[in-house]
Amino acid sequence: MATNHQEDKADPPPSGDETFGASAGAVVVSPSMAKPKWHAPWKLYKTVINDHRGWIRCCAVEPGNKWFGTGSADSVIKIWDLASSELKVSLTGHVSSVRGLAFSKRHPYLFSCGEDGQVKCWDLEYNKVIRHYHGHLSAVYSLALHPSIDVLVTAGRDSTGRVWDMRTKTNIHTLVGHTDTVASVICQSAEPQIVTGSHDCTIRLWDLAAGKSIATLTNHKKSVRALTFHPSLYMFASASPDNIKQWKCPEGKFIQNLSGHNAIVNCLAVNKDGVLVSGAHNGTMHLWDWRTGYNFQRLQAQVQPGSMDCEAGVFSITFDMSGTRMITTKADKTIEVYKEDETATEETHPVDWRPDIKRRKY
Repeated sequence: MATNHQEDKADPPPSGDETFGASAGAVVVSPSMAKPKWHAPWKLYKTVINDHRGWIRCCAVEPGNKWFGTGSADSVIKIWDLASSELKVSLTGHVSSVRGLAFSKRHPYLFSCGEDGQVKCWDLEYNKVIRHYHGHLSAVYSLALHPSIDVLVTAGRDSTGRVWDMRTKTNIHTLVGHTDTVASVICQSAEPQIVTGSHDCTIRLWDLAAGKSIATLTNHKKSVRALTFHPSLYMFASASPDNIKQWKCPEGKFIQNLSGHNAIVNCLAVNKDGVLVSGAHNGTMHLWDWRTGYNFQRLQAQVQPGSMDCEAGVFSITFDMSGTRMITTKADKTIEVYKEDETATEETHPVDWRPDIKRRKY
């Protein structure tokens, strides 16, 4: 949180603005940022130069933490061993760029969506498609699985989100309200169970039972391309070229801006340790302390030899199930794995903490 409230019982109760202590004779306290928690810097651990023949748009780690999948503009999904980075299998079936992947926690299923407008369910015991979900009128950019019921949510260029019964392939709800491409959708068990971010610069919170929007957040000035829930706090973050913003559930209360990543932010990820990572079109990755919004590290992805500088773009960032490895996929057709620098200490990498009294500004 951005404001640091005094908890000293001996202080007289403030009259008026409690943040500024406006009572007569009281010391005026400016709202200041709490001191950030120290996080070890992350460093590149491994680069997987693979045989994907297009931009790698998405990545997902399976619940057992043994392997992960990537989807590319070459329309192929590839499954990799997480420990060795060896290619296990290639899945073909899409006819255009694969934009979203999600592994089921309760079934041996992988779900995929793409610019061909198709949504597929793959049985990973047989490595083949067992279900198609028909209904989107254009490219499907994002999908998410509900963590506790057999529901799949997809969203895309037709400005809608669609809620599917995973087993019967029934389109339960069509989430209508956005006026432009829905670039990101996320799910959780508590309300709001579905959150969508769109190129119309808004974020919508949805009632899953009614299939209706319960709140529209209009704080962003530019398109919202990425959303992520915090794994343990009842909060989520959204990314736009103007700011990364944090929100508190269930009503979507604005908490704070994370400013400084002045680029088109394609992806967000956060681990249990409170490390939030944002990745952008220009290859920059910023690492933030979730609680305070302190930007403790900035990374610049390097392009592979033979690639152009404009191909440094980071399209997806995914933490493994332990939160200790970070997988990024890029426009230069590579996958990079990052880990925390085990040699770093608070002395070698001190927190450069400068309280910012303007942090709560919209």
